[in-house]
Amino acid sequence: MPGTIGGTGGEGAGGGAVPAADGDGHTGAPGGLRRTLGFRDLVVYGLLFIAPMAPVGIFGTLQAKSHGAITLVYLVATVAMAFTAYSYAQMVRVAPQAGSVYTYARVGLGEGAGFVAGWMAMLDYLLIPAVAYLFSGIALHALVPSVHQWVWTALAVAVTTLLNLWGVRTAARVGFAVLAMEIVVLAVFVVAAVVELIAHGAPRGWAAPLTGEGGFAVGAVLAAVSVAVLSYLGFDAIASFAEEAAGPAANGTGGRGPGGPNRVARAVLTCLVVAGVLFAVQTYLAALLMPMSAAELAARPGEQGGAFYATVDTAVGGWLRDLVAVSKAVGAAFAALAGQAAAGRLLFAMARDRRLPGAMSKVDAGSGVPRRALLGAALVTLVAAVWAARRDDGLDQLSSVVNVGALTAFGLLHASVIGCFWIRRAGGVPSVLRHLVVPLLGLAVVVAVIAEAAGTAQAVGGAWLVVGLVVLAVQYRGRARAGGLRG
Repeated sequence: MPGTIGGTGGEGAGGGAVPAADGDGHTGAPGGLRRTLGFRDLVVYGLLFIAPMAPVGIFGTLQAKSHGAITLVYLVATVAMAFTAYSYAQMVRVAPQAGSVYTYARVGLGEGAGFVAGWMAMLDYLLIPAVAYLFSGIALHALVPSVHQWVWTALAVAVTTLLNLWGVRTAARVGFAVLAMEIVVLAVFVVAAVVELIAHGAPRGWAAPLTGEGGFAVGAVLAAVSVAVLSYLGFDAIASFAEEAAGPAANGTGGRGPGGPNRVARAVLTCLVVAGVLFAVQTYLAALLMPMSAAELAARPGEQGGAFYATVDTAVGGWLRDLVAVSKAVGAAFAALAGQAAAGRLLFAMARDRRLPGAMSKVDAGSGVPRRALLGAALVTLVAAVWAARRDDGLDQLSSVVNVGALTAFGLLHASVIGCFWIRRAGGVPSVLRHLVVPLLGLAVVVAVIAEAAGTAQAVGGAWLVVGLVVLAVQYRGRARAGGLRG
């Protein structure tokens, strides 16, 4: 079993002090985060951020791009992202602290790489919630056109921010109710789709969503996989709650013992598997019911965005289309809630290590959450979401830049596993399969997806990276002058 860095309240490999947990569920440091989240809570946060019906918005795009083999695309994407999930599971056991990939890169690669990983992850954690809020605003505006979508967007930010400030357990309970609603809507779709297929059959072959229409095309499937993996962004947010995960009851700790990291690791892997199954089932049924062939859809790019809704409307009825739309509106807001909570923990961890203003490292004594970090994340998200909501091309502008940050952070995560176990020897006895082969395969997937990203996304991601390197250089220079630079 790998060793735990900083698990007893000592210095982490990156040099920052790491608080340990006491028997009351707090970390050892005054004002530390509370260990109150169980396995179910962690999975709920991950699935909320991903959203059980995430493929709905890009169903038409992937169906056209893969030549009809959309279900195979999601199965391959699940396997591809499993490498990243496994690397998270390895590192959360070694460094069970808030900050996710920022912390892991510090442990495995050093302070500088940790800052870069955290900086790139910020681009993801701050802007993905903005996209989700915008989705919610657009959907609610469609239901109530008299209220502008930017107003709905701002309202969604306000409501979910208040829930996050209320406390992590309260947000998890409300999130569980929303997630249950989304699962129920998905179940209604599955039952209605099965009934329709039994009664009238499928417009195309039963194996078409797995083999494609008119012949299998490996290149088309792989190109679609590079887009589909982005549906899974969010499961990694579970790792941000490592300092708030309760372990199994043992030795009088009241359920807050050392098993927390293992619980987080299991939650990360479970979330990915559950999401993969849900994605495969809904895309398989929708692909069978779709009245338009993949080739026809490819020739009509303007209809790809609403292809799932159009399929449900034609095959089942408008009532289910509207039900799915409402579910997506509410679900998107609470996906943003989970993302905002993860962003707050990332800012908190970086501030605690003096990489961001120290004010954001404070934990509220009443709620046990990093209030200032959450408010900082909410402010950035609010500005980005409302700005986008007031522009005709706002959704495209935001969507094009959120992915490169997350993927770059994933790449540094895989490098961190290798660095931690093979170079620094900080995680116990290394395994060739778990700590070399798996992260190298995961890194290859990340590089391939970044290479397929749009030029705008690559440019923005590169510019953000350059700014981060400048900030890092300034910090190093300041610490060197103060005599506080750590290797």
